[in-house]
Amino acid sequence: MTETATQDARPALGVMMYTVLAQARADLEGTLARLAALGYLGIETYGLVEHFGPARVRDAIAAAGLTLTSAHTPFPAGKDAERLLDENEELGARTLVWSMEREEFDSPEAIRRGVQRVNEAAENAAARGMAIAYHNHFAEFANTFDGRQAYDLLLDALDERVVVELDAYWAVMGGADPAEVLARLGSRARLLHVKDGPAVSYEEDVMVPIGEGRIDWERTLTTPSGLQWHIVELERLHLDTFEALRRSHDHLTGRGLTRGGDVPAPTEEQA
Repeated sequence: MTETATQDARPALGVMMYTVLAQARADLEGTLARLAALGYLGIETYGLVEHFGPARVRDAIAAAGLTLTSAHTPFPAGKDAERLLDENEELGARTLVWSMEREEFDSPEAIRRGVQRVNEAAENAAARGMAIAYHNHFAEFANTFDGRQAYDLLLDALDERVVVELDAYWAVMGGADPAEVLARLGSRARLLHVKDGPAVSYEEDVMVPIGEGRIDWERTLTTPSGLQWHIVELERLHLDTFEALRRSHDHLTGRGLTRGGDVPAPTEEQA
């Protein structure tokens, strides 16, 4: 399957596999089948290729009827570039997602140095027909220099081929309005990490099902942009992960904010 959403123009609904990493490492095929049964259409890989190898992960995604939205993998730059590109080419990934480090947003000079690595990755990826997507945390928005957000300095310096995976939750943590950021990004925004919670502490926040936390998803997800995928990521939970994913799917699709798959009707025993 390809990474492009078809027919329905709304972004499709996926899962960032960090959310179910322990479950997937214990039972890859069963976990992916369960995500598909919940109505998710795609996944962003994380920590699976290193564990199972790219071929098994690729085949398991296809067997579950899911789409590979993207691969969360280090920037293919420096000495590991060819290995990373080879792995992701075998996986079938077209978009490779990663972040710069928090300390790389401590000054404009640090940002410029860090961007060199991202732009090298973009050049390397383009030679394989792949794209690099930049994923933010909170320092990109919290840090400002002469009245400008570090994120703006980053975008100015990035190779124009680098697209964006916006993490709305961490943008809020940095003091930004994700709807406004999406409006600014326009067609450059391709992927959105959808997570919810109190948005108080980067290290300690416990996530909740989408729609049960602080983020205004109605406003954020109806902002015109180039988004193709809404990718749910719930990093720390105090309830069953699959229950949280079910409630997240129901909230997002029930309000028409995103496009999910068909969910089987409950049996009499489940009702």
